[in-house]
Amino acid sequence: MRYLLLTAAAVAFGVAAVPALAAPAASGQPELLPRSVLFGNPTKAGARISPDGKWLSWIAPKDGVMNVWVAPAVDPSAAKAMTNETKRPIRQYFWSPDSAMVLFINDKGGDENFLLYGVDVATGAQKTLTPFEKTRVIMGGTSRDRKDTLLVGVNNRDAKWHDYYELNLKTGDLKPVFHNDGFSGVLADEQLKIRGASKVRDDGGVDYYRVVDGKAEAQPFTSVSFVDNNTGPMAFSRDGKTLYWTETRGRDKAAVVAQDYASGKFTTIAESDKADVAGALWSPKTDRFQGFSVNYLKTEWTLTDPAAKTDMDLLSSKLKGEIGVTSRTDEDDRWIVAVDPVTAPSATYLFDRKTKTLTQLFVSRPALTGKTLAAMRPVEIKSRDGKTLVSYLTLPAGSDADGDGRPDKPLPMVLNVHGGPWARDSYGYNSWHQWLSNRGYAVLSVNYRGSTGFGKAFVRSSDGEWAAKMHDDLIDAVDWAEKAGIADPKKVAIAGGSYGGYATLVGLTFTPDKFACGVDIVGPSNLKTLYDTFPPYWTSGLSLWRKAIGDPRTPEGLKLMQDRSPITRVDAIKKPLLIGQGANDPRVKQSESDQIVAAMKAKGIPVTYVLFPDEGHGFARPVNNIAFNAVTETFLEKCLGGRAEPIGDSLKGSTIQVPHGAEYAPGLAEALKTTK
Repeated sequence: MRYLLLTAAAVAFGVAAVPALAAPAASGQPELLPRSVLFGNPTKAGARISPDGKWLSWIAPKDGVMNVWVAPAVDPSAAKAMTNETKRPIRQYFWSPDSAMVLFINDKGGDENFLLYGVDVATGAQKTLTPFEKTRVIMGGTSRDRKDTLLVGVNNRDAKWHDYYELNLKTGDLKPVFHNDGFSGVLADEQLKIRGASKVRDDGGVDYYRVVDGKAEAQPFTSVSFVDNNTGPMAFSRDGKTLYWTETRGRDKAAVVAQDYASGKFTTIAESDKADVAGALWSPKTDRFQGFSVNYLKTEWTLTDPAAKTDMDLLSSKLKGEIGVTSRTDEDDRWIVAVDPVTAPSATYLFDRKTKTLTQLFVSRPALTGKTLAAMRPVEIKSRDGKTLVSYLTLPAGSDADGDGRPDKPLPMVLNVHGGPWARDSYGYNSWHQWLSNRGYAVLSVNYRGSTGFGKAFVRSSDGEWAAKMHDDLIDAVDWAEKAGIADPKKVAIAGGSYGGYATLVGLTFTPDKFACGVDIVGPSNLKTLYDTFPPYWTSGLSLWRKAIGDPRTPEGLKLMQDRSPITRVDAIKKPLLIGQGANDPRVKQSESDQIVAAMKAKGIPVTYVLFPDEGHGFARPVNNIAFNAVTETFLEKCLGGRAEPIGDSLKGSTIQVPHGAEYAPGLAEALKTTK
């Protein structure tokens, strides 16, 4: 039931290794944490409890690859691997509503053509439930009343649009229920009956249509403007009479409202003037609204249900850190609870609400237990035009003797830029922050304009501002860190993935004297070719992209795209650049990295280019992630002067290729010889 209206418009750009012996710590510094501990497979992660409460599940390594394991809830030690993926780690899975199957999606080599698979818990038999080539499945809904059926969308008929089917989990049969020619998403009720569909207009707004007997009505029953395009239906109540929305019409911060579907009347049930409502809870048993969360600097919950509030207060008294309820039984009598202490590895518990007992299931990265991890500090930074940029600063442990949030002396710093750009950085354990701070760097992550969660005006203020005001925000944050004595102005690197990779290229081309070096992971170099090569299932969202980066159908839009593309300013690059790319990336094609590397090569400008033939938009296989980070670490050591664990044999087992520039990254050429 709790599925958001699915749309292609929203896009956000993220063998259990035996730890190497930690390098001895320099005087006054914590021990060097091995990359394998920080970026290798966790021992266990992603715990869930089956809807009927009989089973526990989690993802854990099997022969070095993350697979789904299942155990009786009464005996977690009796876990067995239910899946047998040998190459691509499983990162998303869930239980069938009848608790008979574990369901998961996976792609091939990072191509994001996700297929749906199911494993029968009783027999161990696995089925491919959407057995199509070059097809991307999306979930349309689950039901507590029709437990053996799912609603799924597949784009095997037309890659641009997802047709919807009822999937019978017992037989595998797919029954067509909605033929889609132009709708970005659908909304179903508890009986899996499609009752609504959305269509993105050319001006970026969205129209919502009632669906009757599998057909959308001719006229929308409501519409939202481009400014409010993060408004959208969330789910129907179990009785189908109430439709819940995330709503920004008439307000800046997103609220949760309930609409009487017959009369159209709206009632606000959750809102905050601090930030968007980030999450909402309904009881899976009673369907009663239980509370909501807001994430400004940190996540804050408001519980309106007395029993839920009592239990959350109890959990808060026993667990120290950011607490989340990640899975619940249909009876709502047992919860899976995760706690993130930030300066210790996260832990997962089973909470029995009847007996009030809390049982630890596992610690995800036990090798970090007892190690010195750095604290993360939320900070508010003012942009030059007065916007508040919620940001997160991590200093190396021991560098801030008086605890005032400033190091004892300015440090080399890495500006770590999040992808999206319609996403956000949040408070919590962050592997890059821990890794880089352990190496001696201050790390700063900035929610620049366009980041989500801070109201629609903040998001919309990014339109047309790629490489302009969005980049100004990043520069303003660096200036703040330098003026505060946090960052050494001569030793600031910029790094990030996707939009963060683009921001890195912008940093080295538009402001070539600001940064000492850059690390670009799957970042676009040319906004026009980026737009031209978006995957076909993003068709409905192209109007949003035209608002963001320019409309290539007009001379003005084409000029904007050209002006804001780093490829047009390659001559300005004068600082070291490291580029990482997945060959199968459907969002930012390999050609985006190829073309800027070729341009730099032609002009004799040094660049190191790392390519993984079995990865897509980011590096999912830990062995590849570790390999790239090994290169990054020695690259940053040369640029910024921090500490580094030698590359050593970190490239072994990875598929790393270096088409150009191995000689510019310390130790890379030598390490590559060990992979052959």
